[in-house]
Amino acid sequence: MIYIALDDTDMLDTRGTGHLAREIAAQLAKFFPIIGVTRHQLSSDPRVPCTHKNSSAVIHVDAPDDALPNLLTQTRALMLVDFIPGSDPGLCLAVHDKVPKAITEFGYKVKNEYVPQSEARAMAIQHSMSLFGLGGTEDGVIGALASVGLAAGGEDGRYIILGTIRELIGLQPVAAVLEAGITAVSTTDGTLITSGKVLCDRLRPARRNGRPILFVEKENDYWLPLKLD
Repeated sequence: MIYIALDDTDMLDTRGTGHLAREIAAQLAKFFPIIGVTRHQLSSDPRVPCTHKNSSAVIHVDAPDDALPNLLTQTRALMLVDFIPGSDPGLCLAVHDKVPKAITEFGYKVKNEYVPQSEARAMAIQHSMSLFGLGGTEDGVIGALASVGLAAGGEDGRYIILGTIRELIGLQPVAAVLEAGITAVSTTDGTLITSGKVLCDRLRPARRNGRPILFVEKENDYWLPLKLD
């Protein structure tokens, strides 16, 4: 598994990082299997400049380690072509089993507090992470490095692309939700849901234990999905 993390620090009234990640994933899917795309919520500290919610995105690619240079070349080119003046994009690529615990811990730090770009740069050098700024102030490197750590940790974020979940609409049986690519449907207290119907408009399963889990709560006679970061 290779993670491609990007934080575009988009401009007001422009497409966000999640949209950019979905477009890049669609292009990469022509050459590599895409497992999914996850969204990771970062700090809302007022010192963090952002126009939308401060989030980053990670494309999960089922590819061998030696594909990383090719993926870097393609992703970097796609981001530069779609560069929006005034944004400060950052890009980070990593192989799953080569992301140290320290980078995951850094991810949670960025999720909860303000972190300067200099600290992200220093962490990347210390742990030999492939981190790149692609324009502007390059502050996007902070979120890019953080989200690689969060994705590798397996306990953060939610899927914005996964299997065929975007094709599901309205009330659907749990079986259909599982067939779409979600590993399990569960309540927040850990009770597995195996029957009934789920409201499937805009499903966003959480990433937990490295798997897509859809958390739900009872709403009248169906299950209502929850969006958890």
